[in-house]
Amino acid sequence: METNSSKYEINVNGSLFDWDLADATFRFENDDVVVFWVNTAFKTLLDSIEEISGEKSAKLVLETAGYRTGKIVSKFYLESNKEKEDIINHLPNIYLTAGWGKTDVSFCLEEKKAIVRVNSGWEYKINIAQKKKTEGSFLPGHWAGVLSGLFETNIWYKVRQSQVQGDQYSEYEFFESEITPSQNINAMIKERTQSAQKELEKEIAEQTRVLSEIIKEISSPIIPVIDSILVIPLVGRYEELRAEELLNRTLMNLPRYKAEYLILDLTALKGVNQYTLDFLKKFVRAASLLGSNCIFVGISPDLSLQIIESGNKETQIPCFSILQKGITHALDQLGLDISPKK
Repeated sequence: METNSSKYEINVNGSLFDWDLADATFRFENDDVVVFWVNTAFKTLLDSIEEISGEKSAKLVLETAGYRTGKIVSKFYLESNKEKEDIINHLPNIYLTAGWGKTDVSFCLEEKKAIVRVNSGWEYKINIAQKKKTEGSFLPGHWAGVLSGLFETNIWYKVRQSQVQGDQYSEYEFFESEITPSQNINAMIKERTQSAQKELEKEIAEQTRVLSEIIKEISSPIIPVIDSILVIPLVGRYEELRAEELLNRTLMNLPRYKAEYLILDLTALKGVNQYTLDFLKKFVRAASLLGSNCIFVGISPDLSLQIIESGNKETQIPCFSILQKGITHALDQLGLDISPKK
């Protein structure tokens, strides 16, 4: 009914609505409220949240928001000094007049359990407009918050029936639980972190695989000089995997080339350690078994000292400072030389 030119109020089934147009206020049960069109404005709001955060995150956001608003509702009514049983019995009427749908609640204060049924709630209407196939999370989360406050313990829920999925109404079962929205948020963050880490590890593994293939292709190529002489430049550092790859590839190709001399160019070899020196010995012995003699070129003073100190006395390997001298030596051993064209 109208009280004056700017103020209006109406009592709907025990719930009070009042407007003050001069102050631009709309109140329900003596607190400020705002009206949304469910299938347009409110749906757009929820669609936007889901678009930005993703469906799974949006569901958790709504559940958490519902829980926290439920705690506010329980606190508000507890401050009125009403009996808890009276509050729970009164809430369905409040939600009905507020447009939240028809709600029925059965509960046991001693066991801290409850069953809540909601028919044609606003969340159901929005979910239908969104063409959702699963139950919404705001209303059950909200009732979990309400009952947590009223039962003075943490309450969580299980969806037993869903109007969105074709049941006559949505039914939620509430009970004591250690589950909280905060735990759900932390679980989602952990899940996303683990998922992101797995994706990163997968990406790194793939990049490593590709890089390894590239290294295999461009590293230490076998370069024929003439039919009897091959040159293999050793570039960078050689750990076990790379060294074995070079050795296997070389030994597999030596019979095809029928090379008598294999020149290892060590000019760009880096990080020489005992493993590298042992690998060079192994390489020389393996090549000799296939009938190829090894020659080292690009020997620096430091590297020559390392080779001597390694105690390699069983095999005398010709060593030269530059590739040209190594090729000349191999040609000489073969009884060949390079002469100008006549």
